[in-house]
Amino acid sequence: MTIALMSTSTPTSEPAPTYTPAAQEEVAREEIARKDFTGKEAPERRCLVSGEVRPKRELIRFVVGPDGSVVPDVDGRLPGRGLWLTPRRDMIDHACARNLFAKAARAPARAPADLADQVERLLRRRCLDLLGLARRGGAVASGFDAASAWLGNGTAALLLQAEDAAEGGRGKLRALARAQDVPVVEVFGAEELGRALGRETLVHVALAVGGIAKRLREELARLDGLREQAPQACAARPD
Repeated sequence: MTIALMSTSTPTSEPAPTYTPAAQEEVAREEIARKDFTGKEAPERRCLVSGEVRPKRELIRFVVGPDGSVVPDVDGRLPGRGLWLTPRRDMIDHACARNLFAKAARAPARAPADLADQVERLLRRRCLDLLGLARRGGAVASGFDAASAWLGNGTAALLLQAEDAAEGGRGKLRALARAQDVPVVEVFGAEELGRALGRETLVHVALAVGGIAKRLREELARLDGLREQAPQACAARPD
């Protein structure tokens, strides 16, 4: 939806449009999506493969190192010119196959064969690091009872469950989360969740409403396109 600016021309007799609460909420969501956490316009970049312009936080940044190798920069902090891709395996594979990194950098660039795997590992690590940050800030409830309580009283913004755990408890909390319209994520193992939160293993982790939960959801969205799954159609722009 496009937000129309107020016209400075002479008003006509046409009545002003009436927006429903749902429409106003949609406009607000789109406005928020265009801005970063400070309320400023979110910087945008263009995907090398698709040509689509999206906020930087929705893309993956790469740089060409001093030795000419392509390096993923999921934190967006490495020096050098940024080369941006949509976070999907097929996009990365296409960029490698068509030598798009070198073309964009206008310099020799060698992409390793496991570049997509590297990006997935880095995004998984980033998500788990955010979980650890949430724990230090008291924004995590771990274990079935604690996570269930947060889901019941509206504290939880996100539920993470170990993908390799038994279905019994997972199914109960999954149903409770969906009844409360809380997203459920099951992409990490019990040992991964445990290590992130200083335990041996964990199956159920609820994250409180707040900035870290928002950031984690964004990182999980980037990770989703890198996980091994059925191939997607890669809509590449013409060279």
